[in-house]
Amino acid sequence: MCKNFMSKDINPVETFEWLESLSYIIRNDGLNRAKFILDKLFEKINFLSDVKSKSFHNFKSLDYVNSISFCDQVDYPGDIEIEKKILNYVRWNAIMLVLRSTKKNLDLGGHIASYQSFSDIYEVCFNHFFKIYERDSEDLIFFQGHSSPGIYSRSYLEGRITSYQMNNFRQEICNGLSSYPHPYLMPNFWQFPTVSMGLGPLCAIYQAKFLKYLMNRGLKDTSRQKIYVFIGDGEMDEAESKGLINIAVREKLNNLVFIVNCNLQRLDGPVFGNGKIINELSNLFLGVGWQVIRVIWGSKWDSLFLLDKHKKLLRLLNETLDGDYQNLGSKDGNYIRNNFFGKYIETFNLVSNMSDYEISSLDYGGHDFKKIYSSLLKANSSIDKPSIVFFKTKKGYGLGRGIECSNDVHQIKFIDFNKLQLIRDNWCIPISNKDIVNYPFISFKKNSVEYDYLHFTRSKLGGYVPRRRFSFSKKIIFPNKNNFIYFLNKSRKKTSTTISFVKILNFLLKDKNFSYRVVPIVADEARTFGLESLFRKYGIYNSLGQNYVSEDLDKFLYYNENKCGQILQEGINELGACASWIAASTSYSVNDLPMVPFFIFYSMFGFSRFGDLLWSAGDQCSRGFLLGGVSGKTTLNGEGLQHQDGNSHVHFSTIPNCVSYDPAFSYELLIIILSNLDKMYGYSQKNFFVYISLYNELYDMPSILPDIEIGICKGAYKLSTFIGSKAKVQLLGSGSMINSVLKAAKYLSVVYDIHVEVFSVTSFTELARDGFRCIRWNLFHSSDIHIPYISSILDSSVTISCTDYVKLYAEQIRPYILGKYYVLGTDGYGRSDSRDNLRSYFEVDYFYIILVSLSLLRNQNEISDKLLFDVINKFKINVDIERYV
Repeated sequence: MCKNFMSKDINPVETFEWLESLSYIIRNDGLNRAKFILDKLFEKINFLSDVKSKSFHNFKSLDYVNSISFCDQVDYPGDIEIEKKILNYVRWNAIMLVLRSTKKNLDLGGHIASYQSFSDIYEVCFNHFFKIYERDSEDLIFFQGHSSPGIYSRSYLEGRITSYQMNNFRQEICNGLSSYPHPYLMPNFWQFPTVSMGLGPLCAIYQAKFLKYLMNRGLKDTSRQKIYVFIGDGEMDEAESKGLINIAVREKLNNLVFIVNCNLQRLDGPVFGNGKIINELSNLFLGVGWQVIRVIWGSKWDSLFLLDKHKKLLRLLNETLDGDYQNLGSKDGNYIRNNFFGKYIETFNLVSNMSDYEISSLDYGGHDFKKIYSSLLKANSSIDKPSIVFFKTKKGYGLGRGIECSNDVHQIKFIDFNKLQLIRDNWCIPISNKDIVNYPFISFKKNSVEYDYLHFTRSKLGGYVPRRRFSFSKKIIFPNKNNFIYFLNKSRKKTSTTISFVKILNFLLKDKNFSYRVVPIVADEARTFGLESLFRKYGIYNSLGQNYVSEDLDKFLYYNENKCGQILQEGINELGACASWIAASTSYSVNDLPMVPFFIFYSMFGFSRFGDLLWSAGDQCSRGFLLGGVSGKTTLNGEGLQHQDGNSHVHFSTIPNCVSYDPAFSYELLIIILSNLDKMYGYSQKNFFVYISLYNELYDMPSILPDIEIGICKGAYKLSTFIGSKAKVQLLGSGSMINSVLKAAKYLSVVYDIHVEVFSVTSFTELARDGFRCIRWNLFHSSDIHIPYISSILDSSVTISCTDYVKLYAEQIRPYILGKYYVLGTDGYGRSDSRDNLRSYFEVDYFYIILVSLSLLRNQNEISDKLLFDVINKFKINVDIERYV
């Protein structure tokens, strides 16, 4: 009837009058008044309708009820009684895990409440949803970080985790269990790091997109795989949790399921005490286009809804705020009867025949196996959109009065003896009073009903989870270095390292045995980096293809979107592009299909925008390349204060398994890429990723020198020697600043007869790490002394370094320099001006290198004061100015 009404106007005059009235309200009282009137109309429609029609779907007036009515539930496929018993054992061990660590008085911490509220949902998933299809294909699960004790406890019952590990929870140095999901610490167990809240949902969206990417490119059948993301309603506060949910709809990611544990509590108190967080989030995701499923009330409420003829219970549920629901969750049945149901005589009468115990036992949907199963089954059946399921739960569920739903429950690390007794009795745990004080772990006897059921359900679903591959199975055929001779010889014309990288990337993409593994990724500045040449031949990936005629189709390098495109172009969205890079850089583990991602981005907006994601990438043992384009404080000269990067290498140096390079020449860049390809994807399969800074300054690229490849990879090698007889200076340069160093060296030699040795430093960070390792070794070994590599190639002469980065970058190697050492760098905010003016302003131009060299030699009495003053006057240098910002 509703469809007929919507398709055929049975009273056009009346319709016209309504529309005229609405127009009058907008003209005289504004849009807000019109919206208010419409909301009231929807409320009235919903109140008068026995069954709310989807055609009257008003997001702001969602009734606070389940999306799936009890009559539409499917039959539960498992034995609930056995599964509940298994779950009670898991829940008990999860508590013991934290209490044991607390008992050690090591300030280890731990979380008891989060898993307890999530436990029923997890158990249904473990028994009926988490599937492993083949060695290289399984459902991907982003476990909620704070619920790790429960995941460990279930693995313990399965025999996958030992008592020793359980007893050493949060004692990671002792090879115990990691605090949270950390693949770096437990490489064959955890797959995704999730406890940096908000990153799990973000990365899951792009993992789901990457599975579609592999499918559409014909590289792997990912059609059966689902991605489950377990998150809390408090975590949804994070901008990253919901900032890119539109991408999931645009990409039609029906392989993605968000599971939100709505226990209504953040770490300190209510998530949205003055409203309803489930409604707020439902409105958001419905508006974007997700399939939204709400599981609010358990089965014990079904009979009350049937008896609610006057809709007063529905009204009461809609009116009650989350802060009140949290309060009610911590109270007994008598309090709930009088302070909740007692608001209306009709609702009070609804529960008049129920005991206080029965009222207090009215469960939430997130603790009801039947409701959970039906909702997840519906989520899995989505055809063309992602799904999100909101489960209402109690934080600290089952832990008793004083803990359950209390504001400080997240911080509770201890449960007293009496409460433990009650928990034991409620869960039928076979532990005596005498043994409780020892916080015992429990397990099922082999071949017991529960033991067999536990293993049978996982066997039926393909195996145990979580699990992670720490290597890949098939050997990669790498490009032959002889194919890259072009980059080892002197360039025919001036070029930049950015242009050289694009050419190297083109060579990699032409290699028939390797090209399909290459994943070029860019946020939205492909043309800035000269990557538009890839558009036509390799295509920009778009799951919908290209359903329009490109404006530049008549040009040679036209914009080409394609369903099997190879380039991931994520728009002005560094977070999303980095998440795509993480998906590609972990494909060797997630998919047993090693892909080689090259993510090129505007260097200044790299770590500054997605630094937290890179820590997550390190934890996840990512392998791949990050390219910081338009690097350097003075190399990019026209963009000014916020755009010029002089600090990214310092940021990247803080990530232990990130190797960073600042190459000056094409051959350096080539050697860095090829050698690290072999280390990450060759026989050794080392877990690290590479950051390389690229410059847009054009200059001559020389031919490679003999026997310097090892030095390039270690971080430095001797580039040139300029003969002189008066004194000696060692000059270190990196990136495009190598040209200022070479110019200064030649000037010092020709004009002042100073002997100069020039070293190209490809990585001050790697030199510093090597130096630290050597110094530490030497502290404890007197007979087998290790010499830092940089110390072995330099002598005790005066040494000056010059980079286009802050001084701290080159300062890293100071402890390993044998003589006087001075650092030139670009500290302070950037400026927009000519390149020459900028380098003079930041005091990194060749005449400052000359000045500092002569000044240090003067201080060692190797040249006269007069010579130094002549230089100051000749170059008109203001030595009295102080500039730090």
